[in-house]
Amino acid sequence: MAFVIVRNLIQEEKIIVEDKIKLHEEIVTLITDEFQKEDKLDQEVREILSQHMEKIRQDNIEYQTMFRMIKTKLAKERNLVL
Repeated sequence: MAFVIVRNLIQEEKIIVEDKIKLHEEIVTLITDEFQKEDKLDQEVREILSQHMEKIRQDNIEYQTMFRMIKTKLAKERNLVL
């Protein structure tokens, strides 16, 4: 994905790059960091839901709906872009 981003930006003359490899590595790092943030957020949401699993079952609440709602709320609070 990082390779395609760099290639397209250069082809479309959006950027001028002296060191394509370094830029590629930086983009890979940024993308990886963002995926790790989202994975961490997902884990936190799962932990929150597991603490309330009995209530979720009793009220017949759909797990995926609650997951998305909590994840969206936490992302907004933390200024994370999903």
